[in-house]
Amino acid sequence: MCQRFSMAAELPEVQEHFQIERVMYFYKNRYNISPTQHTPVVLQQNGVRILDEFRWGFIPYWGKDAINADLRNVHQNSSYRKMVDKQRCIIPCNGFYYWKIEGKMSYPVRVVMKNHGLFGVAGLYEIWRDTRGEPLRTCSLVMTEANPLIGEFESRMPAILSPEDITQWLDEKTSDLNAMDSILRPHSAEEMHAYAVTPLIDDDRHDTVECIREMDLKRAWVKR
Repeated sequence: MCQRFSMAAELPEVQEHFQIERVMYFYKNRYNISPTQHTPVVLQQNGVRILDEFRWGFIPYWGKDAINADLRNVHQNSSYRKMVDKQRCIIPCNGFYYWKIEGKMSYPVRVVMKNHGLFGVAGLYEIWRDTRGEPLRTCSLVMTEANPLIGEFESRMPAILSPEDITQWLDEKTSDLNAMDSILRPHSAEEMHAYAVTPLIDDDRHDTVECIREMDLKRAWVKR
């Protein structure tokens, strides 16, 4: 289960990569996005791509996993199917965090593209209202089978989409879940790279550039 990721890039680069036409909030770099925190999302409304900010994690906790929507459950859960029909989004990222276990020790790693570029993950969103009727916009990452690299840490990985697949995922005229199956596939492990980072990423409050810096394992902190 993906529980941490980063989205650190200058706004013009984000706008160009995801073809954003309208920015709806004060954008800033995020180096350690954690569940229940807010994250950038890309939506398409009336043909216009919008960059906005939603809370990561659905409310209420009606599914087995509220922050990651497993593709296997998407097919079986009627609430997920409703979202796939009309409530699709893209979660912009430039790295995932995992813990690597070696013997009795473990340390965090960051998984990125080899070119350290941006990428988009298929997402779903929901507008939840509290007892006063106040809306809270929430989102979830869609998960698929892990590639060999991510398979070292988890059996599932976020469904990374190519630019062409992003266009299809955001297409407001498409509501056929089966038509989406072919694009929700594991991303090539050959295009990805993992490196050690600071264990401070385990702290939700730690959100600085230090989170994405490569750490020398000889001097790294590890859990025993």
